[in-house]
Amino acid sequence: MAFNGDEGAVVTLAEAAGWTANYRKTIPAGEIIGQFVGKNQLMKILNQKGCMGIRFYYGLGDDGKKNLIAVGAGSDENDMVDGIILERMITCPIRCSKSNSLNS
Repeated sequence: MAFNGDEGAVVTLAEAAGWTANYRKTIPAGEIIGQFVGKNQLMKILNQKGCMGIRFYYGLGDDGKKNLIAVGAGSDENDMVDGIILERMITCPIRCSKSNSLNS
């Protein structure tokens, strides 16, 4: 198989809210529940020649905190490890959206 750029699916708010609630039930209060990355940074990945989308990896920093790593992936389904890799996204908590069904 090959990536074509249409992978993934739109889900309802109810589905997403249920899944994020399930996750929040498994972690201690104050743990990271989300991360934000700016559009310009994402576009740096997506604008790479041959990039069909972004793969996200879960990581654990040297400080013991959860992090999210983003890397482009080509149509061959392989990570573009010689390209742009993003991390150091803005975490929630500290910088969260106002209370909504995805985070409360």
